[in-house]
Amino acid sequence: MVPLPVTTSRLRDRDDGRPEDGALLDAARGGDERAFAVVVNRYYARALRFALNMGLPREDAEEVVQDAFVRVHRNLARFRPGAAFEPWLFRILANRCRSAHARSRWWRRLESDDAVLGAIPAGGGAAADDDAVRRLDTERLHGEMRRALDALPVEQREAFLLRHVEDLDYHEMTRITGAGLSALKMRVKRACDTLRARLEER
Repeated sequence: MVPLPVTTSRLRDRDDGRPEDGALLDAARGGDERAFAVVVNRYYARALRFALNMGLPREDAEEVVQDAFVRVHRNLARFRPGAAFEPWLFRILANRCRSAHARSRWWRRLESDDAVLGAIPAGGGAAADDDAVRRLDTERLHGEMRRALDALPVEQREAFLLRHVEDLDYHEMTRITGAGLSALKMRVKRACDTLRARLEER
């Protein structure tokens, strides 16, 4: 199942013995490839989720994410020590996603209702039937959310994902997108209004 914007799980360094991003990036700048590998492992899943939610097919999303990390690595010397890594990473990633859309304008292929219906097992009694119905309802809800999200203008979708999926604040979002605070708030509001209206219709 493709990730959908229904939960938030922002990664933050906690007091759990994990090294801070800054320490890892300092080590990576000094040539420690293992330190950079830890950074990639820490953020790869979130970066891939963002690219997928931006409407890229999985293969292209994986390519965009890999390209973003390559660009991060190449530009480590330009990253200011002490600065927040997360907005920098997502600025590079968002730019790569926008470039990918501008090149080919592809959109995610949606699963048909027939494919969803085909996932319901035959037989198995009432309990199995109830489980199948619940799975079907969940699949349909995810499908509706996906269609509503994909119908948003790219800038609104990007702002919505950064705010409500990646849990970034508006000041971080301005650094990522280059847009002003009021413009970003308007994009998020319009995205929320559109998504709510589309889902309520259905």
